[in-house]
Parts: sequence; structure tokens; C-alpha cells
Amino acid sequence: MTQKERRQQGLHFDASDPEIIEERMRAQRLINRFNRLDETEQEEAQRILHELLGSIEGKCYFVPPIFMDYGSNIHVGDRSFFNAGFTALDAGEIHIGKNAFIGPNVSIYTPQHPLLTEERNTYYERGLPVTIGDNVWIGGSVTILGGVTIGEGAVIGAGSVVTRDIPARVVAAGNPCRVLRPITDSDRVLELASLSTLHVEHS
Repeated sequence: MTQKERRQQGLHFDASDPEIIEERMRAQRLINRFNRLDETEQEEAQRILHELLGSIEGKCYFVPPIFMDYGSNIHVGDRSFFNAGFTALDAGEIHIGKNAFIGPNVSIYTPQHPLLTEERNTYYERGLPVTIGDNVWIGGSVTILGGVTIGEGAVIGAGSVVTRDIPARVVAAGNPCRVLRPITDSDRVLELASLSTLHVEHS
């Protein structure tokens, strides 16, 4: 079994393996090109993202700069938006649903290193997956650790550190991130009729 195959199966793998290093270098070449684009070069931006990421359902939008280890372990749903400074260390797979709002300077860290020094110094690590559901809003400067699932429609407050699963349709915040309350119809601030009118005017 190759080190890449071990990584993809969630096993400990050697991050200094030549095939792993080449994959990281490939990602960095694409990321450097993406980070140099300006706002008008959206066609080229989408082309690079499709080459960099594992999969994109439809279209997504990233504000540069971005950073990823491999890119190939990141899967993004349609119409998801990533503000500037998005960082994803994707030794483990990262699945992000449709219509996700990702605030500035959000970081997702999937690698897990051994606790014992002599083991950690071997450069072996493993990646724990992260899943973010449809319609999730992640506030600015949130850190999400490996092994976490965030349920559909959840809102994560700015500056939170998410170390455990967050259920669907709740507001959660803090370090460590905890559920504060459910999201209910009383949180509505826009009239649906007004929204329909706005969509017609801008279509």
C-alpha cells in the first residue's frame, strides 16, 4: 500500500513520502496562480479551482488568498462562498455542502499527529475527516478540527474553535464551540414577499 493510499484510508502515513510531497507541490503551484488573479478573471479562477479541488458541484467562489495542503481532498457544493484567508489542511477529506457561507480567515485542520515525541518526529500523521452541511454559516476566524461534522443550517459564531460535532439548525459559539440555542422562525428578519420582489428585480 502506498503512503497516499494509507492517507486516503485514514491510516497513519508518511508526510515526507516523495509522492505526498509532489502532490503538495502541485497544489501550491495552482494556489499561487489562483492567488495572483484579480476580480475580473473569474473564468480562469473557476478553471484552477476545478483542477485543484477534489470535486465542485456547480460553481463556488473563493476570495484570495487561499491555502490548502493538497486540494484534492476537498469537495464543495454549489454556490458556496469562501471569504479571504481560507486555510484547509486536507490530509483528511473535507466535504462542504451547498450554499455554505465561510467567513474570512476560517481554518480547517484535519491532520492528527502522534502525542509521543519519538513518534511525531517520524513525520507520520493521519487525517480525520470534516463534514460541513448545506446552508451552514461559519463566522470569521473560526477553527474547525478534524473529525467534526457541522449539521445543515447551523451558524458558528466568529472566533469559535469547533472540536466536536454541531447539530443542524443551531447557533453555536465559543472555545470550545458549544450550542447556544436553536434557530427558529422568530429569527426571521426579511419578509418572504420582499425577497421574492428583490429576486425578480435583479434577475
